[in-house]
Amino acid sequence: MQYRYHGPRRNHQINVSSVRVIDSDGTMLGVKTIQEAMYLARERGLDLVEIAPQAKPPVCKILDYSKYLYEQDKKQRDARKHQHASMLKELRIKPRIASHDLETKVKHMEEFIGKGDKVRLTVVFHGRENQHRDLGRQLLQQIQARFAPMAAAEGGFQTMGNRMSITLVPRQSQPAHQAQPQQNTQAAQPAPKPQPGAAVANTTKPVPGL
Repeated sequence: MQYRYHGPRRNHQINVSSVRVIDSDGTMLGVKTIQEAMYLARERGLDLVEIAPQAKPPVCKILDYSKYLYEQDKKQRDARKHQHASMLKELRIKPRIASHDLETKVKHMEEFIGKGDKVRLTVVFHGRENQHRDLGRQLLQQIQARFAPMAAAEGGFQTMGNRMSITLVPRQSQPAHQAQPQQNTQAAQPAPKPQPGAAVANTTKPVPGL
């Protein structure tokens, strides 16, 4: 059986004078001459495989080379299988959408963004609704603010014909808690104490009727 993974150098392909050896169970055996390392591998009925050629000296491990190739090939196939190509999902709503219908749309958006997909939310205006486009913009602004911790707006609001839309892109580079606006730390600091003899401003507001 042939594998697509060509693999590192092994056994007689390793043309250096000494290597650092790791046993098949992970035990560090230290630096050995290449002859000593080859002898240890043959004694165990296994192969000497170079796993860190850039190290000085190179690091080799004693293992079953055929099994190693199979495991590496399987890892590559599994990685390709689980790769998710980013897609653009589009959801359409009315400017006067019912609250429970809007929550359903929001749940779909959370699912798509959680998978790494972009989401375009489009408000479609019909008839007299075109005279109240501010309602659609307010709705999109609310959705944008709601998803701010997990998605960023791409290109702002887009208007075409009787449609207004916004595209949200998942925030892959930072956690949700870092995406939230930073609070003003100065507001949490206590006010400075007045100096002796300094006048204190009266900040008490009069109560109406008293």
